[in-house]
Amino acid sequence: MATAVKSDLWVRAGSAIVLFAIAGAALWFGGIVFGFLLLVGGALVLVEWLALVRAMQLGSGAKNALMLLGPLLVAGAMAGLWFIRDHLGVTAALWVFGMVWATDIGAYFAGRAFGGARLAPKISPSKTWSGLIGGMIAALVASATIGDRGGIIGVPLWIGLFMGLFAQLGDLAQSWMKRRAGVKDSGKLIPGHGGLFDRVDGLLPVALILGILAFAGQIAVRAAA
Repeated sequence: MATAVKSDLWVRAGSAIVLFAIAGAALWFGGIVFGFLLLVGGALVLVEWLALVRAMQLGSGAKNALMLLGPLLVAGAMAGLWFIRDHLGVTAALWVFGMVWATDIGAYFAGRAFGGARLAPKISPSKTWSGLIGGMIAALVASATIGDRGGIIGVPLWIGLFMGLFAQLGDLAQSWMKRRAGVKDSGKLIPGHGGLFDRVDGLLPVALILGILAFAGQIAVRAAA
């Protein structure tokens, strides 16, 4: 059993490194490279979303609503990420990703370190209130650190606190979808991690919200002196 767990850990680590390298390279080059990654990734996420909805034990009205919500959410998040990377630069895009990554890391370690009351035991038994708070604080630190160095202006950098909350709500919403569909993962695309939707569930609402703010001119980058 220990060997199997160790093997799975290496598979997960290897997949994470490959994903990070692909996303990092596309983010750095921007332009058509980043746009292509968003299109491919968005299409794969949408396929997984629709498959989940079809498998969910829900009424036809609720299913139809989720069928409509999926394309809107995915397209909005893709557009938001592209706009931020194309108009505000690579550091601004890294600011967005950094808050989501920090949320995942902070929630994981805070939950393991402090444990405590379950956040939503009927939806995701492993999530705790301490993890929620830890993830929000980690996102706040990431926002303040990356945002300050990247010259993000127009919004207070403590917005990261709320982005950490929305990222975890996205994760929780996807857990609810999987539970209603009776599946553990949204797909099998990524060895050791499940589907792509499993990896970006928290990114979708954050990218959508920040993309809207950026498009509305509420997020900008301070000009270099």
